[in-house]
Parts: sequence; C-alpha cells; structure tokens
Amino acid sequence: MEGERFRSFSYDELMKRDKANLDITWLKDASLEDLDDLPAPEVIAREIVDDLTAALAEFEAVALALEEAGTPAVPAALEP
Repeated sequence: MEGERFRSFSYDELMKRDKANLDITWLKDASLEDLDDLPAPEVIAREIVDDLTAALAEFEAVALALEEAGTPAVPAALEP
C-alpha cells in the first residue's frame, strides 16, 4: 500500500542505508521491568475495557457526524 506519503522498503533496501538499525528494544515499557509490581489482572482488564469503550464512543461520534453530513456509511467501492 504505497501512496504519496508512504513507501515500503524491503529489508535489503533498509540494510543498505547508512546507520540502519532495526533494534526496537527502546520501545520497551520501563514500568514493566519489575514484574512483581504489576497491577492485578482485573485492574489491567478494567483499564483495557475502559480504553476500548472510550475509543468506541469516539468512533460512534465520527460515524454519526458522517451520517449527518450525508456521507454514506459504506463507500460505494466497498459495497457488495
């Protein structure tokens, strides 16, 4: 899926570049280093549910705004 702002690169193309580094260990969440200090599973589950509920409400608002603007819910290109 390439466009004006995105171009995919193969692994070989990336490795040919100067200072190529695919090490993503810097993404590690430091708060997870002490596994004995993690929240209880039910707390984690509730936080996930709350985040997903909020995201769903935001998507619902976007869908409603698009419907009110007369934008079809399903683009014609995607209709069966």
